[in-house]
This record gives sequence, structure tokens and C-alpha cells, in this order.
Amino acid sequence: MTFAEGEFAAVYAMSDVHGCYNELVKAQRRIEEDAARIPGPKLIVMLGDYVDRGPDSSAVLEFLSKTPPPGFQRFVLCGNHDAELVKLYRKPARILEWLGFAGPETLHSYGIDIEHLLQSAAGNETIARVIRNMIPERHIQFLESLPIMLRIGRVLFVHAGIKPGIDLKKQKDSDLMWIRQPFLDEGPQLPVLVIHGHTPARTPTFGPQRIGIDTAVSATGRLTVLTIKGTRVGIL
Repeated sequence: MTFAEGEFAAVYAMSDVHGCYNELVKAQRRIEEDAARIPGPKLIVMLGDYVDRGPDSSAVLEFLSKTPPPGFQRFVLCGNHDAELVKLYRKPARILEWLGFAGPETLHSYGIDIEHLLQSAAGNETIARVIRNMIPERHIQFLESLPIMLRIGRVLFVHAGIKPGIDLKKQKDSDLMWIRQPFLDEGPQLPVLVIHGHTPARTPTFGPQRIGIDTAVSATGRLTVLTIKGTRVGIL
């Protein structure tokens, strides 16, 4: 678990960008415009799932691996789709299993015509070579470096949620990146407010001591930005 040091005048959280680079840039612009009216340090927290579904996963990873705007810190957390891309890169023989989970869009964003490779009966070695030649190693290393969970005071940021009632130090990464039930119905059952993504809805969802902000941007075009300013929580 990672702790953010210092106090922030405003915290902005986004989740499940899923390859939607244009929407990410627009959301960043909204954040900067809002933050311009607020003195003091600001923090952007990304809650995972930067790849798959949308058309520009490669551009999203390039954007997030760069330095944040002046006056901001940025914490980037890992989601289940990000972890699965790392597994594919390290073990390309999983390609068919991975495609069943993720679809081809991420590979397309790197210029990989995976359908053509499969139709031409390319072997695992050929597919592995193409994937490793076309996806920059730095993108994979960036994903491998990401923490799973961030805590700021009583607020916990995580991709999917937590196992209810289990001490934060004893949580499993698989739950933090994949869980839905019983977390969605029961909440954390700990003295924290959990900000999470992973479970899409057309609008932010408010449950017991939790707020879900995955608004399915690849389908709806809406990339939700949650704001925390002191004790006030809002949607930008």
C-alpha cells in the first residue's frame, strides 16, 4: 500500500480510461481549468485500466508515463487489464486467451494486425517477436512499476475494491484489481471511504462507504473526474 505524503488542496481521480486518449486529454484540461482557481498542491489519481476497448491505448500509456502538469503530482495505480497486458507481453503464447478477455484494440494501437497474424497461421514465436518489437518495453516497465492501492488519510483509492472487513495490509492484489461482490453491496467494512472503478455504470455509483467512478468511457464518451477538496466530494 502506498501513502501520499503531504496535504493537497485538491485531489482529482479518474478510472478506466480504456484506450480513450482524446477523452483523457479533455478530462486533464477540465482538471487544469478547475485547479487554476485553487492555490496549493494538487494530486491526480488514476485508478487503473488504461488499455483495451478504446482505440488509443498506446497514446494513453505514453501520456501517463510523462511528467504531470506543473503544480500537480500524479499517482497511477494498476488495474486488471493493465496487469493482463503485462502477462501477454511476458508470455505471448497466451494470445488467444488474452484476446478472449481483452479484444484486439490495444494491439491495433501499436500497429499490430493480430487478426492477419492468426489467419496466416503465424506461430507463437512469430507473434511473440511482433508483440515485443511493436510494444515499447518502457510501456510494459511502466505498468509493472505501478502500485495497487493508495491511501490518503481516510480515503482509499484502488481499481476494483477490497475484500470487506479484511485488514488493508492483508488484502490480495487479485481482489484489489478484480473484486465486485461482496464489496459492491457491503462496502469496505473498515473506517475508510473507497474510491474505485472497474464496475461500469452510466453515472457514478454511491454505495456503503464507496464511490464507483467507472462510467464506461469507451461506450458513453464520459470520463468521470471525481474531486476531493477538503471534506467535500464532487464530480467535475
